[in-house]
Amino acid sequence: MGAWIKPFLPRSLFGRSLLIIVMPLILLQVVSTYVFYDNHWKTLSRRLSTAVAGDVGATIELIESESDPVRRAAILEVATRQFAMPMSYRADEILPNAAPPKTYEGSVATMLAPALWDQVRRPFLLDATSDEKSVFVAIQLSSAVLRVSIPQKRLFSDTTYVFILWMIGTSMILFAVASVFMRNQVRPIRRLAEAAENFGKGRDLTGFKPEGASEVRRAAIEFNRMRERITRAITQRTEMLAGVSHDLRTPLTRMKLQLAFLGEGSEIDGLRSDIAEMEKMVDGYLAFARGEGTEPVVATDLRLLLEDVIEGARREGGAVDLAIDGDIQLGLRPNAFRRGLTNLISNAVRYGRTVLVRARSVDGAIELTVDDDGPGIPREQREDAFKPFYRLDKSRNSATGGVGLGLTIARDVFRGHGGEVTLSDSPLGGLRATIRLPI
Repeated sequence: MGAWIKPFLPRSLFGRSLLIIVMPLILLQVVSTYVFYDNHWKTLSRRLSTAVAGDVGATIELIESESDPVRRAAILEVATRQFAMPMSYRADEILPNAAPPKTYEGSVATMLAPALWDQVRRPFLLDATSDEKSVFVAIQLSSAVLRVSIPQKRLFSDTTYVFILWMIGTSMILFAVASVFMRNQVRPIRRLAEAAENFGKGRDLTGFKPEGASEVRRAAIEFNRMRERITRAITQRTEMLAGVSHDLRTPLTRMKLQLAFLGEGSEIDGLRSDIAEMEKMVDGYLAFARGEGTEPVVATDLRLLLEDVIEGARREGGAVDLAIDGDIQLGLRPNAFRRGLTNLISNAVRYGRTVLVRARSVDGAIELTVDDDGPGIPREQREDAFKPFYRLDKSRNSATGGVGLGLTIARDVFRGHGGEVTLSDSPLGGLRATIRLPI
């Protein structure tokens, strides 16, 4: 299909399904209309015109055969009454000496003119435009002019209107029935899409069940199975990590206690530093693997959450400013979202002297930006910075803290809310982290 027609096609499944139904219906109606007008209407109009012309011709023959004016008037009166066509006999009148037009305006005149010529074989003038309800005919007789007013209803059948109304009415009924049935077929697909979106955002899926056509029902069943497998995997991972956390922290705690009894010394300080680094690494690994998949989604005031996170950053010595447009309410997993946001702001505070956090509504989504005036991240390394355990260049090495999981955890959290986080250049000269979340 040509690219020129694509902008005019409906984008929704409902609209395209209706188009598939309506287009053959329109084509059928066009063909039916053509056949009707080309055959039935033309044939019927021709027969009606022939009948009228025959009545006029019979009247002329009777008038021409009668020389008595009284009897001629009686013939005209009877013809007017019986044929429902007012007639008048104008003695000694002559039609203008002009050739009649080869064609006449209006479909009625086009049919009537040849029929009159076949029946009367006399010069005549035909006027089908002066009056909407009648057609006027003036026929030249031997010594007079016969003027006839022919009602339109004698030349036109009401079946034309009946056919058109029937065609339009049935089309509207079929369109309404098709709309109802297609809406019922599309509704399960829309619900499945909403369920997939809500599951991707970590929202509750109560009330969702397979319904609709067999193919849609099968897709819904497979979606439920996939959701159960993912939920089960998250639960098993959380339970496993709880055990791993206990197993790792127990020997580290014993080592810290043993070091506490050894007193002070440069070697002891080095061991304490190594154990602290190991605890930090374990905490980072567990935070990355654990996630917050089991945390419920609740309505959250984004302003309060941001103020809480920024206040924590300020207590650690960070210079952070907040700008938020209005009150924003979102369905979030608060602890997970706080963790991801804390990672971004902590990175900005660690590498920059000035940090600006802004939240606003843009194009049907919530956009949060975290700007700093630090050294930034090279453009070619920005996507790699989200990889687990990825370390950047000297400006962000292990000496400054971190194990390479902060941005990874942040992206995992925001994607779990149906959003995304990207890195770009900041107007402050450093790095900008942009978070977009669906409303």
